[in-house]
Amino acid sequence: MNITGYTCTLCGGEFPYEEDMLTCPDCGEKGILDINFDYETIKKQLNRDTLAADPTNSLWRYRALLPVEGKDWERFLRVGWSPLYRSNRLERELNVKALYIKDDGINPTGSLKDRASAVAVMRAKELGFETIACSSTGNAASSVAGNAARMGLKTVIFVPSRAPKGKVAQLLIFGANVISVEGDYRQTFELSRAAIDKWGFYNRNAGINPIMIEGKKTVSLEIAEQMMFRPSDWVAVSVGDGCTVGGVYNGFNDLVKLGLIERVPKILGVQSTGCCPFVDAGNANRPLSPAEENTIADSIAVGVPRNPEKALRAVRESGGRWIAVSDEDILDAMRVLGRTEGVFGEPAGVTATAGVRAAVSAGIISPDESVTVISTGSGLKDVVNAMKAAGEPFSCPPDIEFLANSGRIR
Repeated sequence: MNITGYTCTLCGGEFPYEEDMLTCPDCGEKGILDINFDYETIKKQLNRDTLAADPTNSLWRYRALLPVEGKDWERFLRVGWSPLYRSNRLERELNVKALYIKDDGINPTGSLKDRASAVAVMRAKELGFETIACSSTGNAASSVAGNAARMGLKTVIFVPSRAPKGKVAQLLIFGANVISVEGDYRQTFELSRAAIDKWGFYNRNAGINPIMIEGKKTVSLEIAEQMMFRPSDWVAVSVGDGCTVGGVYNGFNDLVKLGLIERVPKILGVQSTGCCPFVDAGNANRPLSPAEENTIADSIAVGVPRNPEKALRAVRESGGRWIAVSDEDILDAMRVLGRTEGVFGEPAGVTATAGVRAAVSAGIISPDESVTVISTGSGLKDVVNAMKAAGEPFSCPPDIEFLANSGRIR
């Protein structure tokens, strides 16, 4: 592994690499670590020439930049290398120079979280663990359960009782030991932490384990490569606990340090108005405060984020912005993205698209700028809210005259 050590995001302390280190020994659990890489060595292993010659159609094409040994990657589920579409119609509706859609809902379990989970499963196997555990609003849970099932590892998953049935069904099908917690995400996380401490499971919690963000950063590596290393002016992403947006920044920042791109795109961090601790903190330039978890976008309904520093840094250092959108805006974005581009995203998955529309309206994104939106999860994850967005089908008896007189078809 091309790792030189760790840096604490809270105190700035630097530490040598240790396999079992998760958080800063001085700051405790709030001391989330950055993994430091040996970029001079990586330049010899990962560059435009090596990528052009690499037939790997998954995130493992970037294994030189991942905190794993990377053996037997061919046996894993195919995670990553999801399509990047240039908009056919929506960019005109949004009034931007160009719009690109990164559809991560096509990953094996239907979300971007597969990127982190694939790396977690590989590292857990390398370290000799038999069981992985995490807390999740749904997607992280199903992704680790599916990826672990493929590689013969057990999973213990903690979800709040409000988790959508589609995601819980995935967990059960993948053979996970599912603990449905009668409480919110904060209480779910606390129970998972206590269980991990008690039984010694591998900790996949994204706000604790620093390698999770490194798996998620591969979405940025792909976007840059798919755009011939000329990324758009903006990249928009929905934000929950902060790990995904932090990963988006890390990936682009890695490429800058490797000399593969010239700049990190401006990052638009988008949350629901029903749960927007990052938006409130970022726009007021103050520390995070706990927030209510009152949104249909369950995957980003995190009132007490566990990865605050990396998320705030991502938007700040990229020169980006924070913005919040209503649940009504999110439902409308589900309809619009499906109607105009054929991409079916869950509420959290399309929140970034709703955020771009709001940012254009507010003058944050100008008409002469290009944007990439990351659709982080499939709409099949949450069909209840999909039906709220789409409405019910027209009911018709098997009678052609009835259909003709209904005016339904013109």
